[in-house]
Amino acid sequence: MVEKDTRRRTIHDVAKAAGVSISTASNALNGTGRTNAETRDRVKRVAEEIGFRPNALARGLLTKRSHAIGMLTNDTYGRLTLPMAAGVSEALVDHGLSVFLCATNNDPRLARLHIEALMDRQVDGIIFTATRLDLKPPVELSKLPIPVVYVFAEGPADNISFFPDDAQGARLAVDHLKELGRSRILHITGPEDYLAVRIRAAAYRESCGGGAEVLYGDWTEEWGHEAVDTVFSRAGEGPDAIFCGNDEIARGVIDRLRDLNIAVPDDVAVVGFDNWEVIAKQTRPPLTTIDMELKELGRRAGLAILGLSKGEDIPGGITRLPCSLVVRRSSGA
Repeated sequence: MVEKDTRRRTIHDVAKAAGVSISTASNALNGTGRTNAETRDRVKRVAEEIGFRPNALARGLLTKRSHAIGMLTNDTYGRLTLPMAAGVSEALVDHGLSVFLCATNNDPRLARLHIEALMDRQVDGIIFTATRLDLKPPVELSKLPIPVVYVFAEGPADNISFFPDDAQGARLAVDHLKELGRSRILHITGPEDYLAVRIRAAAYRESCGGGAEVLYGDWTEEWGHEAVDTVFSRAGEGPDAIFCGNDEIARGVIDRLRDLNIAVPDDVAVVGFDNWEVIAKQTRPPLTTIDMELKELGRRAGLAILGLSKGEDIPGGITRLPCSLVVRRSSGA
């Protein structure tokens, strides 16, 4: 019986199999030096055929880069960060960069420890993400000698920050309901101290008129139940559409409307905000909602940190990326 050769392949093996010197093989694999295209392609093909994987530490010493990015977040449950992390990875994977994901749990001490650990690993940059736009990032990030990009959080004025365009998303929701013939549109949303809540509420009022009603509460289904009870216990004509600040509130609204024998969408159309599919698709009826395009936010952040790590000049400031409307049955479209 012939034993399988399981030893780790080295640059020496690649050079020998490709019929080139070790320095030529190294230049071809790292994109350095003066290697013609034919030789570079042959070396890369041979490396793949024999199962060669470059030593990341040695590669870092050669290029002065670790080929790794840190991603720091306060999002314990990953609801926002995991889709963004998928976008970051999508942007970086073809460039040979890895992502270290670190959760701070809103603990400043833990944030400092993670930042120190990432710096010890000599990461090429850090992406900071948060669960709300107005959360203050750790001050240590502004003092680092490496690039930092902010997503769903606002960094210093000269840094790059990516936000979902909450105002545009709110207008999408209201315009959709108006196009369906709804005219008495109510907005039930989360806590007023959230910047995103205030931005969406302002856009809603701008679209529906200054007297349009906004009900502020918690990001919960229970608040959706309570808000519906409050509104439909009043005398007079109730709303024919409800725009909710997130999908959890929307599901609570729909469940309570059903309890009151108010048909969705026939009597009242409902639109959420988030496109959290585990909720939106399981709501009865499935929920029309606004998608914040979290994966695209992450992809753009990944491309930005990649460019900065290469020394490219990328202007700072906030970039707001458009949201999209995901139509399901709850709006009656």
